[in-house]
Amino acid sequence: MDIKKVTVFTGTRADYGLLYWLMKNIQNDPALKLQLLVSGSHLSEEFGNTYQQIEKDGFFIDEKIEILLSSNSASAVAKSIGLGVLGFTDALVRLKPDIIVILGDRYEALAAAQTAMILGIPVLHLHGGEISEGAYDDNIRHAITKLSYLHGVSTEEYRQRVIQLGEAPERVINVGALGLDHLTKSTLLSPEKLSASLGFELARPYVVVTYHPVTSGDEDPEQTFSALLNALDDYPYLQVILTYPNADNGGRKIIPLLAAYGEKAPDRVLTIPSLGHIRYLSAVKHCSAVIGNSSSGIIEVPSLDVPTVNIGVRQKGRLAAKSVIHCDADERAISEAVGVALDRRYKAAGENITNPYGQGDSSENVLQIIKRFSGPPFKKFFNLKVDDSDIDNC
Repeated sequence: MDIKKVTVFTGTRADYGLLYWLMKNIQNDPALKLQLLVSGSHLSEEFGNTYQQIEKDGFFIDEKIEILLSSNSASAVAKSIGLGVLGFTDALVRLKPDIIVILGDRYEALAAAQTAMILGIPVLHLHGGEISEGAYDDNIRHAITKLSYLHGVSTEEYRQRVIQLGEAPERVINVGALGLDHLTKSTLLSPEKLSASLGFELARPYVVVTYHPVTSGDEDPEQTFSALLNALDDYPYLQVILTYPNADNGGRKIIPLLAAYGEKAPDRVLTIPSLGHIRYLSAVKHCSAVIGNSSSGIIEVPSLDVPTVNIGVRQKGRLAAKSVIHCDADERAISEAVGVALDRRYKAAGENITNPYGQGDSSENVLQIIKRFSGPPFKKFFNLKVDDSDIDNC
């Protein structure tokens, strides 16, 4: 029996957390060989050296490709993409995978996808078709879709959008959101074990805060993050877990503000580069609200019956449950939204929140796509049928 070699690419703590159970399934399947290509902020001390968590979780990293520049500019991100193409080319030539799995919309993922496409390696793209208008990730996500052969999407609406981009329906499968698999497969920590793991006593109600810079639009990251911190001061009885932003341009400007806020009240505020997926979901499970603009607040958090305050435009356009409270990126709006979340005024008494992103069986669905795939990744553009009246109205 030929063993199918499956390379999984991860460039950040966020996509690794989503890919974890899929990686475990591939690792445990005798018909498949898992290969890990690790890059981006995983290899940065500034962002927590999160590759160490991957190894701690029992995975062997086949290739580590450093591409992250110590700079806060858009030009540094563009240069990192170039470094990625150079490094990923050599890595993929060595690995010779039968298929590569790439999740999401990060610039590191774009570099991996375009490299694989040029090398003739079929790309399975996960979480395509989504919208996040406040970040250039939105453009990157759709670009990766066109570089990919197979698609595992998180909702039927997103499936239709990928088809609209010219991908044949039989190659676009609604698998649900991978992050929800943790809720059915992982054992989360109790509040006591979470406190011990963090070295920080969670003695009263707390919130989990993650804010990433907006890279498409006029929302100033420093200004918004300062407004967020001021809004948190309106609730002094709350403890705060503050995680670092991602490595997008503008992220490094936020870190000093975050650090200073934590130093001002060390008993109330914990600042941490990365929680890891188990501690993150454990922290979310027991918290009063999640605040910021991370996609996890929209996709995973509602399944834990925890409210999300989604700030500004970064995630604009995503499907969201009723427990996601959208607000403008100013202090008053953020403070009012936190109040709505804490009082649970976003739902009727006894109402159950429905999460549109699936039931927690996505990794098995993706595994079956990988196992069924065979043949060269040649594809034709899929044309939608258009009425003549639609053309006349253009």
